[in-house]
Amino acid sequence: MLANLAFACCFCNRYKGPNLAGVDPNSKQVVTLFHPRQHEWADHFQWDGPMLVGKTPTARATIAVLSINRADALAVRRLLIQEGVYPLV
Repeated sequence: MLANLAFACCFCNRYKGPNLAGVDPNSKQVVTLFHPRQHEWADHFQWDGPMLVGKTPTARATIAVLSINRADALAVRRLLIQEGVYPLV
């Protein structure tokens, strides 16, 4: 049971909800969301300053469903970048 738990911020948890899939904004196709135990982060995502960019349909759908690049998150990341502690990946 504990092996199924994963760390996630409250915003990501709230936005994800029960969703296992989302729509890739580029192709408009329904695709599965990024699964941190099955997918490699660097294969799907890259940083562009404070903006997380999806390199795959899965990543783009995940970013959209979890609202990862919402304005408040970008503002916090900008501050963390200025402090030299972000991005972590």
